[in-house]
Amino acid sequence: MLEIGTKAPDFTLPDQNAEMHSLSDYRGKKVILYFYPKDNTPGCTKQACNFAELYPQFQEKGAVVIGISKDSVASHKKFEEKYALPFTLLSDTELTAIQDYDVWKEKKNYGKVSMGVVRTTYLIDEEGKIARAFDKVKAAENPGEMLEEIS
Repeated sequence: MLEIGTKAPDFTLPDQNAEMHSLSDYRGKKVILYFYPKDNTPGCTKQACNFAELYPQFQEKGAVVIGISKDSVASHKKFEEKYALPFTLLSDTELTAIQDYDVWKEKKNYGKVSMGVVRTTYLIDEEGKIARAFDKVKAAENPGEMLEEIS
């Protein structure tokens, strides 16, 4: 986990439409930056759909929501279209931001050990500093918790 109060690492990654986004593009806004393991899996779908449902309330509070996984741009596009996701999904196939934000970890699943993205959410303030950091988040509850954090 990155420490609260430190400058959030900048990145430049493609979104679901292959347009490039940098964290610095969002200076002046609160950013909910959430890292998730994989498009179209039950937990990740629930988390994304819950963020989508609450998205108008995030916008009212001047916040943007950005999801990052190692899935491809094409995978993100299908995921966005299937669930009508109104926010940005960034593709980090090279694991650049994923490693910079310390979310690439050893995971155990049914006794099998592998490396993967640990579901983590950061709240980045208007100056680009980490205001809050949540690891091992519960997918379904995370969007509501983040909305409370920015209230």
